[in-house]
Amino acid sequence: MNPSSQHPWLMVLGTAQDGGVPQTGCQKSCCEWARAQPNRRRMPACLALIDPQNKMRWVIDCTPDFPAQLALLNNATDPSWGLGLLLTHAHMGHYVGLVHLGREVMGADRMPVYCMPQMAVFLKSDAPWRQLVTQGHIEIKDLVHEQSVQLSSNFTITPIQVPHRGEISEAVCFKIESGTQAALHLPDIDNWEQWDKNIEEVLTQVDVAWLDGTFFNMAEVGHRDASVIPHPSIETSLARLAPLDAALKAKVRFTHLNHTNPACNSASDAYEQILAVGCQVAQEGETFALAT
Repeated sequence: MNPSSQHPWLMVLGTAQDGGVPQTGCQKSCCEWARAQPNRRRMPACLALIDPQNKMRWVIDCTPDFPAQLALLNNATDPSWGLGLLLTHAHMGHYVGLVHLGREVMGADRMPVYCMPQMAVFLKSDAPWRQLVTQGHIEIKDLVHEQSVQLSSNFTITPIQVPHRGEISEAVCFKIESGTQAALHLPDIDNWEQWDKNIEEVLTQVDVAWLDGTFFNMAEVGHRDASVIPHPSIETSLARLAPLDAALKAKVRFTHLNHTNPACNSASDAYEQILAVGCQVAQEGETFALAT
């Protein structure tokens, strides 16, 4: 995307599951491969909304790699522009980067943090997050399921709850609207069947969709109880999406890839299967322009 453009746009800042690739403690080939080749590394799933006209930026989720992701965003935009955060839920890869906003590091001044009610209670009541609130480093902006919020004259976001492990907070995806175009960022969901939305119908309402692609298939987690870490496998999603028109499938980019996911490797059969169906795998740094 041309940094001088005045049109709103989106930028992918990360595409991996919470722990990134390589993941802490993993000595398997999937992570050793990434350690040996830094260009194969993936940061946790994260999407930036950029509004040059209003000199504002928002980042969906504040991941453990927030410092590197903010640097990536600053390299693509004017670092002096405003910054806000939109949080999907309280699993570690989606909020722990908030620690960098306190007086020990950035010393942010009332940075707006948009989140759902349970997430807000968690941030306001549990240390060290509550210090960010009481010391004025962040300002909680309450979200309500399916109630749209106008971030600026060019961006409106709508949080939509999704079924996902709610040990601490509810979980949402975000519909992002700008002018006549829309996008969906849905990094986590337990499965498509329990959602009260039809993903096929949702795809007709957006121009691009980043969807949960945590596991290619559940054989990846044979050493773990998959029932406690539910996600729709990419294989399952592809089978569901395959009958759709090519134009709908072309909107899909799988994100939030686990370190075990063979689709992390663009030379893998798994990656080729995704492309063969007509979908894509999200790439760090990819951009999407939006009309005003």
